[in-house]
Amino acid sequence: MSVDDAELRRILGAARTIAVVGLSDKPERDSNEVARYLQGQGYRIVPVNPMLSNVLGETAYPSIAAIPKEIAVDIVDLFRRSDQVPPVIDEAIARGVPVAWMQLGVENAPAATKARAHGMTVIENLCIMVQHRRLAIPPVRTGH
Repeated sequence: MSVDDAELRRILGAARTIAVVGLSDKPERDSNEVARYLQGQGYRIVPVNPMLSNVLGETAYPSIAAIPKEIAVDIVDLFRRSDQVPPVIDEAIARGVPVAWMQLGVENAPAATKARAHGMTVIENLCIMVQHRRLAIPPVRTGH
């Protein structure tokens, strides 16, 4: 089950806050490059990495469940191995996150099916940065 360009535009246009699971503090890592790009486009990035306390100027959390409730997460972007996806999806479901985005090379059919059954939109095996650029999504406008 794939998501078409119109749906990708809707998701990326509506999102404000993206939790990046597996965000590295190493600039050469894909997760860091993608998160920096998204920050540059106006999204709030919430790093999720139990080994770090701060990445890209943002407080890092050990899990989706540990992110304070007052932070409304619109997308969970997963930079994890495919076999590590299910517990992240479970936490995203429990939190009520509307979109799970699995990065290029990341797929987990049972977790995706479970997420969809709970009303989540699921994107697998696509890079959020590549899609954002390809669709020419305008930068997020904030109220500041």
